[in-house]
Amino acid sequence: MPQSDAGGDFQALVAARRNFTLRRLHAPGPDAQALERMVEAAAHAPDHGLLRPWRFVLIPQARRADLGEVFAEALAERDPGCGEEALATARDKAQRAPCLLVAVLRDDAAAKAIPVAEKLVSLGCALQNLLLAAGAAGFATGLASGAAMDAPGMRRLLRLEAHERAICFIGLGTAGIEKPPRPRPDAADYLSSI
Repeated sequence: MPQSDAGGDFQALVAARRNFTLRRLHAPGPDAQALERMVEAAAHAPDHGLLRPWRFVLIPQARRADLGEVFAEALAERDPGCGEEALATARDKAQRAPCLLVAVLRDDAAAKAIPVAEKLVSLGCALQNLLLAAGAAGFATGLASGAAMDAPGMRRLLRLEAHERAICFIGLGTAGIEKPPRPRPDAADYLSSI
């Protein structure tokens, strides 16, 4: 069966997706309307039990300094001997990417019939949908995580409930550099048959 134009466009969109470090994402980022369309794309992820076991938290520019303090606090807890330069670098990480979201896993105790692995798959699919929607809108993206994701200060800042866990940051913006595709394995390397 011949591939439709939409199918070819989708393959091109997937092949064009790159992950940028958040420090390589510059303005402009998406406006509120574009961001809403990207987040709406996430909602088309598979969702066993219709739980929507994930959500996103926007870190607006006005709250980036608060995030920077969380990063510095988490570093000081891990390395009490770190110097002011290391703390300043930790604070600066909060200023990267013009638009910054946090992906949160929701593992509600009332939904234990659905394994957490399936909830993580749903979150991963939601993330990929968001990333592809961003690419289709002309924006570059990057995912980042780290030891601060589980810090008490992060939980407070994001207002996480007991059954929620911050998984990663999603940066959205404009790429500061052109990034070549990385080598991809042949499908035969990861597809087998029984």
